[in-house]
Amino acid sequence: MSLKLILGNKNYSSWSLRPWIAMRNAGIPFEEEVIPLYEPGSVERMATYSPTGKVPVLLDGDMVIWESLAILDHIAERFPKAQLWPDDQKARAHARAISAEMHAGFLPLRRHCPMNMRRESRKRELTGDVAADVRRIERIWTECRECFGDGGPFLFGAFGAADAMYAPIVSRFASYAIGVGAAAEAYMAAVMALPAWVEWRNAGIAEPWVMPGNEV
Repeated sequence: MSLKLILGNKNYSSWSLRPWIAMRNAGIPFEEEVIPLYEPGSVERMATYSPTGKVPVLLDGDMVIWESLAILDHIAERFPKAQLWPDDQKARAHARAISAEMHAGFLPLRRHCPMNMRRESRKRELTGDVAADVRRIERIWTECRECFGDGGPFLFGAFGAADAMYAPIVSRFASYAIGVGAAAEAYMAAVMALPAWVEWRNAGIAEPWVMPGNEV
């Protein structure tokens, strides 16, 4: 049964990046439709797919799955060979916890440094609460690499759902030249070297839409 992923602008839609990069990196075939955010008629278009009127949304036959983390869970169940969650129970519990933390938290960082793939990398002064978010995320990445990172350069070795959840943060740290330690830098480099990342970024840069207040 075919899958269709409804997305926002690739340059800006951090929530849409998460399921897209997980599915593309895993080689899961799907159709995609991009609905540009904050354009005339975009809310109405999104509402035809999603009960929340937001993206991303995954259409799987007669099933409609919204919210990035729920989509990742659905894909993990649908395609177990993709191994989006670690096999080890302790690692899997940790991956789910940090993914939920990402889904629900870090609002100061999100608001202060919106995702913008076209932005030339340059620093932005961070407020205290944003700097606290950065420190927490760096600690998450470093601890995951130290405790669970054997077997590959990602948080739990191989690229998985937790990495997909933090992919927009990698973009933000790069776009706003946010300094992190060596372990976090190496992790970011591994994510940005993925062919799926490069494909998404190139598509985002090529998009014609510019959201108000998010110019390069």
